[in-house]
Amino acid sequence: MTPKSFVSALAAADLPSVFNPWRDHCAIHDRRDAAARRRANLEEILAAALDARVETIWIARDLGYRGGRRTGVPLTDEVHLVHAAALMGGIALERATQGPAIAERTAAVIWQVLSRIGQPVMLWNVFPFHPHEAGDPMSNRCHTRAEREATWPLLQALVAMVQPKRIVAIGRDAHLALDGLDIPITAIRHPSYGGQREFIGGMYDLYGITDDCEAAPKLPLEPRHDVGICAMA
Repeated sequence: MTPKSFVSALAAADLPSVFNPWRDHCAIHDRRDAAARRRANLEEILAAALDARVETIWIARDLGYRGGRRTGVPLTDEVHLVHAAALMGGIALERATQGPAIAERTAAVIWQVLSRIGQPVMLWNVFPFHPHEAGDPMSNRCHTRAEREATWPLLQALVAMVQPKRIVAIGRDAHLALDGLDIPITAIRHPSYGGQREFIGGMYDLYGITDDCEAAPKLPLEPRHDVGICAMA
């Protein structure tokens, strides 16, 4: 599978109470061509990851409404699009939304660590879309087992395309959900709500960085995206 065909497969998915950023359009925030911009962003990221022969995929649970839902780049908010473009070799990434750039706390910590590590990685989610409560598209919820099973072939296709040597599962939910993959998986605490120092410390240990863990940027709190273990029923 190529980056283009993979993104096309993503864009073809249509699930209830789920926003697919590579297919769907938000009438409130999106530019007219938002879905096409997000598809182009992800294609650029995937092609750069393959060119760089990245060895690691970082995988969290679901796409958040303040981050990848808006940018088309997992674990990356609009504030850090320029960082993603630089880390992946100076690729072109564009905003797909109108108005001020929106920050996501998790993305801020993720990119604080990535900027210190200085190595390109592939960022992803177990469930690649943004699941929300029915009638509330700007909410976050845990994806269901049925949703995960329906999109599992997409995760398998990504792994087959990138061929990583290691996967880093961000959070317990992601770690449990990735149990079926036949690749070494390292579990790291999710940075949300009290976990940022453990996340940073775990990543620094994993990459052999000896600096003291720095505090993450202070951003407005957002609805928690990884609370305990989801039933995923």
